[in-house]
Amino acid sequence: MLHIITGGSGSGKSAFAEKQILDFGPAKRYYIATMHPFDEESKKRVQRHRTMRSGKGFETIERYTHMEQIQGICGANVLLECMSNLVANEMYEEGGAGKKTVDAVVKGIRHLAQQAENLVIVTNEVFSDVQNYDAETLRYLQYLGEINGRLAKEADRVTEVVYGIPIHVKG
Repeated sequence: MLHIITGGSGSGKSAFAEKQILDFGPAKRYYIATMHPFDEESKKRVQRHRTMRSGKGFETIERYTHMEQIQGICGANVLLECMSNLVANEMYEEGGAGKKTVDAVVKGIRHLAQQAENLVIVTNEVFSDVQNYDAETLRYLQYLGEINGRLAKEADRVTEVVYGIPIHVKG
């Protein structure tokens, strides 16, 4: 099963996603972490997420690009957090997909979904801001939106978390 979970910053989507994985039962659990801890704020966020997962049986795979290279998760319950970081990494990191980000990310997610028993993906709802963005930020938002839309069509379930309340959009 492929389950896409979206929501704004601080909405509770990460806790909800972890609960979904735990509810699948005692099968092997993997957490694919896509955030580079490059500054103090990101290091604190990574630590907060590690603390949230502590004692829940997750094995962490730190992978920032090229999800199609992940092997050995057959039959497992997999949580990928988060799509927003993955898209930025593919767009801007040396060796990332660059202008081919949309197709590369979708291909990588399909690869994970074919292996995993259940794949839960956390993404961000960043499209309701009314701001003027520069061209590069608009390109990032376009890519993230296209990826979210394509994966939502393929997903068995799509849930938006608002103020900690899951709203089931699909499935």
